[in-house]
Amino acid sequence: MTTTRRTALAGLGAGALAAAMPRTHARADAPGAPSRPVTTGFERLRADGYRLLAGHKVGLVANPTSTDRTLRHIADILHAAPGIQLQAIFGPEHGFRGSAPAGASEPRTTDPATGITVFDIYNTSGAPLERILQTSGIDLLLFDIQDVGARFYTYASTLYDVMAACARLAIPVIVLDRPNPIGAQAPSGPVLQPAQASFIGRAPIALQHAMTMGELALFFHRYCLHPAGDPPRVVTMGGWSRTLFFDQTGLPWIAPSPNMPTLETAIAYPGTCLFEGTVLSVGRGTALPFLQLGGPEVDARPWVDALRQADLPGLAIRETWFTPSSSVDRDRLVHGLNLVITDRRRFDALATGLALLCAARPLCQGPLWRGTGRTADLLFGTDSIRHAIDAGTAPRAIIASWQGDLADFERRRRTVLLYHS
Repeated sequence: MTTTRRTALAGLGAGALAAAMPRTHARADAPGAPSRPVTTGFERLRADGYRLLAGHKVGLVANPTSTDRTLRHIADILHAAPGIQLQAIFGPEHGFRGSAPAGASEPRTTDPATGITVFDIYNTSGAPLERILQTSGIDLLLFDIQDVGARFYTYASTLYDVMAACARLAIPVIVLDRPNPIGAQAPSGPVLQPAQASFIGRAPIALQHAMTMGELALFFHRYCLHPAGDPPRVVTMGGWSRTLFFDQTGLPWIAPSPNMPTLETAIAYPGTCLFEGTVLSVGRGTALPFLQLGGPEVDARPWVDALRQADLPGLAIRETWFTPSSSVDRDRLVHGLNLVITDRRRFDALATGLALLCAARPLCQGPLWRGTGRTADLLFGTDSIRHAIDAGTAPRAIIASWQGDLADFERRRRTVLLYHS
């Protein structure tokens, strides 16, 4: 980006960008003390004496977020529980113990704490996954992982894949539910189109889906997998409301992945992760992943100026410099912008991300999209948004383009909701 391209922002000034930001999305109460104690699905399973696990050889899909409120891991708890046979553990992206970076996992190993075999199932589906499940010797599968509410966060895809494999093997699935940390009142964003299905989006759901993992499991069963067997069993939470942000639940925040260190990161993620389909850095390898964006060749000043003039709801923006220690632009000085969420009740991640992309596009000296643009299409769930941005379409018109599909998705979503307040 160069200052000579400032005039290109005229069509994306305050009016267009502000129009992209719906002002009616009150996501939750303001930050503060927990508004009510929430009991997770695991804690309710334990309170019931693990009755659902009796007599089974249990497999567990888990990661570092799979703890009780005292931060004790459920694999350790189940291993020590009398009468419970924890047969095998399965690790998703980043691994069971969470040591692997983005796009990687931990190899098959023996868990030193329990002596139980840990199988790597990251991005594994179909027959290979079925063979792993058969090799493990399990006859029941527990799934307990904290999601962040965005379609392209891969734990939902792992849930989809294990459900499909277990249905073919007649292995029952139990999902131990946890909060959607960014609230779950209303879905937002484009719905995945079949041509863009991948491991960062298996099912036709909205980008910000507004469901818990338990509700996603019911949606997958009813609308995607159509298995002959029984639906998954969901052990629901106690005390959770769709209006709650995670810091209002009384539960401890554990980073669900290495670049998801805070709740603020998770709130911004559905919008700023879209930049992973561009040539720009999303701040991986810094202290503020998904809260700062930029590139070594970027002059961020006109970008920041335009977005400040747009007066985006719930958001403050400042110019910044950073040097990623990993990922895109590793060890290079990056000029960009830092996002600070000032009012999460008014902040809309999807509309913000789209406004940021539309403002960045006319300032780029070269292509905005990484490679052929395929990664961007997979993140959006459609190729139409990338083409619309390239054509200079106003953010408001792009948002309008997905409303029909979003309404259809919302009708289906409502049939599987487990929490109605």
